[in-house]
Amino acid sequence: MTSTPPPTSQYAIPGIPNLPSPSSSRHRSSIGSSFSFGPQQLVDSYHDAGASPISNSFSLALDPNRSVLPASPLRSSPRRIRRPKESASRQPHPLANDTTDVFQVSGDAGSDDDGGESDEEWGMVDRMRLWRHDALMQHLYETAHDPNDAFWLAQTYFMTHQYSRAERLLTRPFPIPQPNRPASSTPPRASTNGYLSHLISTKGKAREQEEPQAGISTFRLPMVQDSVSRLVDMSVACRYLAAQCQVRQGNWAEATEMLGEANPFRDSGRSGPAVPNVDGGIKVEASMCHLRGILMLKLNRGDQAKHCFMEALALDVKCYDAFEQLVTGEMMTPDEEWEFVQGLAYSSQTPQDAEFVQLIYTARLRKYKHVTEHALTRQRLVDEYGLGDNPDVLFSFADALYSNFRWADCFVITSRILGLVSIHNTTMPLHIACMYHLSHLHSKLFILAHEMVDREPENPISWYAVGVWYLSGGKWAQARQYFSKTSLMDPRFGPAWIAFGHTFALEGEHDHAVTAYSTCARMFTGSHLPLMFVGMEHIMLSNYALADESLNAANIMCDGDPLLINERGVMAFNHGDYQAAADLFQEALDVAQVTQTSQRSWATTYLNLGTCFRKLKQYEEARDSYQKVLELDPRHPIALGLLGMVHQLLDELDEAIVKYHEALSVDPINPHVLELLNLALEYNAITKPSVLEADLIATTKRLKAKYKKMGITKGFAGVEEPEVVDTMNVG
Repeated sequence: MTSTPPPTSQYAIPGIPNLPSPSSSRHRSSIGSSFSFGPQQLVDSYHDAGASPISNSFSLALDPNRSVLPASPLRSSPRRIRRPKESASRQPHPLANDTTDVFQVSGDAGSDDDGGESDEEWGMVDRMRLWRHDALMQHLYETAHDPNDAFWLAQTYFMTHQYSRAERLLTRPFPIPQPNRPASSTPPRASTNGYLSHLISTKGKAREQEEPQAGISTFRLPMVQDSVSRLVDMSVACRYLAAQCQVRQGNWAEATEMLGEANPFRDSGRSGPAVPNVDGGIKVEASMCHLRGILMLKLNRGDQAKHCFMEALALDVKCYDAFEQLVTGEMMTPDEEWEFVQGLAYSSQTPQDAEFVQLIYTARLRKYKHVTEHALTRQRLVDEYGLGDNPDVLFSFADALYSNFRWADCFVITSRILGLVSIHNTTMPLHIACMYHLSHLHSKLFILAHEMVDREPENPISWYAVGVWYLSGGKWAQARQYFSKTSLMDPRFGPAWIAFGHTFALEGEHDHAVTAYSTCARMFTGSHLPLMFVGMEHIMLSNYALADESLNAANIMCDGDPLLINERGVMAFNHGDYQAAADLFQEALDVAQVTQTSQRSWATTYLNLGTCFRKLKQYEEARDSYQKVLELDPRHPIALGLLGMVHQLLDELDEAIVKYHEALSVDPINPHVLELLNLALEYNAITKPSVLEADLIATTKRLKAKYKKMGITKGFAGVEEPEVVDTMNVG
């Protein structure tokens, strides 16, 4: 059975014009040629527009201080619509006050002087635009194609992942008919596709234009050739969208050329944090700087990426994506983070919401310093803004608790966040890490990892959870496999790199661990943790010079981490400077006390402090430090053994023997404690008989004296005083 052939279309399909592609039309000899994709021609046009006293829609489209809000579906049409012949009683459509033009001036540029839009009727073009926007908002992208609006057509291509078609539309040259009349002194109207309305035939009052004054220069339209131009040279938003298309296609070099190696508007005189954004959106210039930073990361230029993100956030504090890159990528040290974020121009850029934006940004910063300020920030967000159940505010609480090693409390907060939202990418690493540290939650970690892989296999955090579960079970090779997969999926996911190094460290492969941590340190230049871990591994390898170098570099980046202070104390102890080591251990404990850190996490630091006091022969202070460890962990075998040693040094042999037996009850085969116990028993066996013999001699002398008076001397002639054995000094 054959299928019925489809009917032949009765409509003739017009041929596709043979337009040159951007790559074939471009001069191969030089990137900086007249047809280059670099932004310099756009900047020159912007300068020319600024030099002209006549405001027009092209100059507005070239303004980097504007957002793309005029390109949003806010008003159906900026075109002047003819009035109905009869009085219309219909109400305007809800989208009648919207604009869709990347070249459109904000305000009432599209309204007539002698009447409102409510007195105007809808034309066919307006109905088509309304159709397009309604389909776009309902995600019916195929319906939303509108060849009359090139920018929105490119946006539609972009949303449907047709990046090559969108790029071709934005970068190909097309003919621009030049107007026969001089430029108007009033802003000309623009259509919704990036073409000026004076290039389109109009009727009625829209055709009436005023003559410009003599001697006033007019704006020069950027031309590739005579009467030929490109959308990327006519609009900053179009150029930004074209660069986005190139990024999605993996063309990093072409996208960098489209945006420029540096901000081309930086020295224009009309750019910077002080230049306001009049429409309330995000400056396109800031978005371009953010995208440029993404490209620098792709090209492994970390320092340039950091400066691009900082410039984007300085230009517009509403560019949250740049802030997210700086914070999650740990590109700045904690001190740099604090100073930069607190110094942003909130008041001038977001005058109505300046305080709130500053609080939200401050809550995301690292918690090693400014403990009081962070606590007040969270309190204000909860009390003044009612954000007690906001996931981002709760994450700030959880981050502070995790930084203080309060894993159980942190897990309670992260569980609350995941109860509000199923997946919160910033919270998941903390949640997974808490489940690793709390051994009774390992089974739940297994279930969570499976659920995440089933639900979101494309999310790198899902495979990171699998790796952490294998890490909790001591399966280092399997854990490394999944951490490596996570890093391949997202090279900027820091926890996976740190955990990858941990697998080598826990396995005893210290050289490989140093290599992994060093790679992480090069990628996350603002984090002190990789350098600290490098120093810890060098301590294990007895490379004290390299350990000092790494720990000092980490201390320069962050001097408020008590764990880092503890490691510096270990190095001072290894160098034999016991007093400096004791001071550093005490400083670490003081910092931990200020940050309200879990005391049990610092049992090792108390142990180290007691050992320093013992080396300094301050036995009472050493005994107090060891007693503090036993208060935190009564079955700590090392603390029990060292406390017994202190008792032995104080000639308290009975107490020392008791502590040695307690230590061996926890760790029966500890050779050091066994040796100390044998030494104490031998010492006790030597000293106790000496005491008995001394008592016997004294008693014998008394009896001899007594019986001598009585004249009885028989039986005492052969009694001699025994020799006293010197006691052993236990060092």
